[in-house]
Amino acid sequence: MRAGFRMILEAADDIVVVGEAASGVEAVAAASALRPDVVCMDVQMPDMDGLEATRRIVADPDVDAAVVIVTTFDRDDYLFSSLAAGASGFLLKNAGPEELVSAVRVAAAGDALLAPEVTRRVIARFADDPAASRPAGAGATYPRMSTGEQPVLPPRPELTDREDEVLRLLAQAMSNAEIAERLYIGEATVKTHVSNVLQKLGARDRVAAVVYAHRHGLA
Repeated sequence: MRAGFRMILEAADDIVVVGEAASGVEAVAAASALRPDVVCMDVQMPDMDGLEATRRIVADPDVDAAVVIVTTFDRDDYLFSSLAAGASGFLLKNAGPEELVSAVRVAAAGDALLAPEVTRRVIARFADDPAASRPAGAGATYPRMSTGEQPVLPPRPELTDREDEVLRLLAQAMSNAEIAERLYIGEATVKTHVSNVLQKLGARDRVAAVVYAHRHGLA
């Protein structure tokens, strides 16, 4: 499987495969040593599963890699646990070669990686259960609550009117190009606004921003 992925990815002019790992332990060590932009991570692996490996990679301050879970199993528990661990996306191994290449490019650019139907599953789960994931920032969680209690949300940071617009469109799983078209601005400007929004929210990626927006009633 790794050999097949390497062939597919190395056929792309803009992607270089810098390493491989056969276990979760090897993956963590390789990420630390090689400092890749993107890690394609399986869930079921020897020594340490991909979820724990993802948590350790995301928690390493010296590694700035987006983790994409690539698994055979389309299971909600894997999906939610992966995102809660800090993964930036979720892809099935039966995806076509173009989808794998696109996933790596999208993750490297910091864009959303989840298909709309997967995004809806994530939002439905995390919006209803604030303890299910870290909504923003590595390791951050909302406090657990008993049945019937309302979630205690952190205060909203000050966003400019344009940043607020961009966040609301992010919550609709729009790409930078779609946001640019909607707001009649350039993609580079959108990228700047998205970066500012993520920084102000303390969100690691767009998925965390989408969950944040839905929890705060912005979508």
